[in-house]
Amino acid sequence: MSDEKLQYRLLTGKDDKSFCERVSQALKDGYELYGSPSITYNQALCCNIVAQAVILPQK
Repeated sequence: MSDEKLQYRLLTGKDDKSFCERVSQALKDGYELYGSPSITYNQALCCNIVAQAVILPQK
């Protein structure tokens, strides 16, 4: 398995502190936000599900 970072990642999960921590960590790791976040309601889980794309800037 390679330690090379992906150029693009789509982070998804419940709209909670854990998701915010994952996005924050990606930013600390050098990723930048790409586009607007998305949110939807999952009736089966009774919670909001969010998504945020992040990219590594071109060098």
